[in-house]
Amino acid sequence: MTTEPTPAHIARLIDHTLLKPEATTADVDALIAEAAELGTYSVCVSPSMLPLVIPAGSDLKIAVVCGFPSGKHTSAVKAAEAAESVALGADEIDMVIDVGAAKAGDFASVESDIAAVRSAVPAPTVLKVIIESAVLTDDEIVAVSQAAVAAGADFVKTSTGFHPAGGASEHAVRLMSETVAGRLGVKASGGVRTLDDARRMIAAGATRLGVSGSRALLGADAAAGSASAGY
Repeated sequence: MTTEPTPAHIARLIDHTLLKPEATTADVDALIAEAAELGTYSVCVSPSMLPLVIPAGSDLKIAVVCGFPSGKHTSAVKAAEAAESVALGADEIDMVIDVGAAKAGDFASVESDIAAVRSAVPAPTVLKVIIESAVLTDDEIVAVSQAAVAAGADFVKTSTGFHPAGGASEHAVRLMSETVAGRLGVKASGGVRTLDDARRMIAAGATRLGVSGSRALLGADAAAGSASAGY
């Protein structure tokens, strides 16, 4: 019998996210404080909010979006944006693919786009690839996930959370997980709002979660348990 992940365990999978265009420096400072309190893995912010001040002694990582939210930037612009973010302290980059290229079946261009960003931000920077899975067919999800593997990414990620078609689904997460087969992580993002949502996504294969309402998802007992979570 598999034990359900506790709120404290789930916290260590969360990128605590604030990507609203109206976000202020004070909002991001509050995000960081909340992330440290809740024991999340990282904060995820827009590149204009860098550099961030992380509390002393904290292991909180900094994730930054790239080509966000449309993905319709040139590869050179995405690469430059990613490189600047890393220079300003980002540990992880969440880039958006050109979804239109995927819809047109031009997966070579998708792979090239990802590879350009990967080249600009080599390991140990973690590169996540946002595929906007709600817009894609199953065959397109598989092909884009394969392109991410071939281009050297570290994660495939379901969604920006900004597309009207929707966010993460268990079906998409499961398909992405089966396609990358442990070679990459899988991040479920967009519409993950409750513990049940999080547990379903983890069961489907998610190894990271993008969450803006982390406190509401985790509940009041999460921070108390975070220190003894074990990972």
